[in-house]
Amino acid sequence: MGALVYLYMGERSDHVEQAVKAIRDGYIIIAPLENSYVYLCDAFSHDAVRAMHVLRKDPLGVAAQVLVGNLEMAKGIIRGVPPIVEPLMVNFWPGLLTLNLRPQIGLTWDLGDDNELDLVSVRVPVAPFVLEVLQQSGPLAVASASPVGRPPLLNTREITAREGDIAAIFGDGVLQGGTPTTILEVSDGGVRMVREGAITREELMTASPFIFPTNQ
Repeated sequence: MGALVYLYMGERSDHVEQAVKAIRDGYIIIAPLENSYVYLCDAFSHDAVRAMHVLRKDPLGVAAQVLVGNLEMAKGIIRGVPPIVEPLMVNFWPGLLTLNLRPQIGLTWDLGDDNELDLVSVRVPVAPFVLEVLQQSGPLAVASASPVGRPPLLNTREITAREGDIAAIFGDGVLQGGTPTTILEVSDGGVRMVREGAITREELMTASPFIFPTNQ
């Protein structure tokens, strides 16, 4: 297992630099998101993404989600933003809103689905360390650091990855957990709520009143 780096010790800029270097070199790191510890790697590194799925024991065909550092970075990997959706990005990013959107044609990644789903889950996180890393690393594939079917990992002491699997673990103490992200799926037919989480339907409609069809 990689070295444990405490984010509350030393210089934050040094920690960010270490994380970005590991990611650019094709490795996986563990870092704290808002509610749990997660695996992170370069979204365009096929080997790193594949290794991340192996660590989690994901079934074949499962696609990793993608974190981006800002709206402009998101627009670089998705195939157009519907006018009714952009206000949600402006109002709730960084934050706990995940959008399932169509990726740009020709992206040289494989998030685990062999590019068959024609859909990518995108979010700008509010977690400060990961957000700083994203500004330098570009889009990152992300997955929970706990195995499939297990609760979110809140403590670095519970990490089960083996020696050599992880370049570094960036610890921020015991995380508190919390309400999961709200997930929306965006298609030509409109917007569908997959999961109502930290951001409510009412909050979404305040930002974009016509976001949902009248029959939802």
